[in-house]
Amino acid sequence: MKILYKTTATATGGRSGVTALDDGSLSVPMVRPGTRGDGHNPEQLFALGYAACFDSAMDLMAKSLGLDTTGASTTVAVGLGQRSDGGYGLDLDITAHLPGLSDDDARKLVEATHQVCPYSHATRGSVDVRLHVDTNA
Repeated sequence: MKILYKTTATATGGRSGVTALDDGSLSVPMVRPGTRGDGHNPEQLFALGYAACFDSAMDLMAKSLGLDTTGASTTVAVGLGQRSDGGYGLDLDITAHLPGLSDDDARKLVEATHQVCPYSHATRGSVDVRLHVDTNA
């Protein structure tokens, strides 16, 4: 694979510490899910990244399919749960908001996007991912 971009982050203190990009452009205080306090948890950061990545990939695929996605957005819900083997895993719901598209075009677009999005590729086969479309304005 030809690497087009690479970034590096370092965590200190895990879910109760700080995670920062090594170039110094962003530092995030971390908190455990469900706790109060200033900071974010890894699942929130994953949801942000996945939503942005999927939304960009969806725009790319819409152009290739000749679909108008004006007003489109992507919502990603990330769940954290315990697997039956005792470890932990993620659970994802991706909702593509595609006002003005038919349900068939929206589903075709979301399926195509799921095939090209790097986050979708990384989670395929290891994370439960459910795809949803919302075509209401």
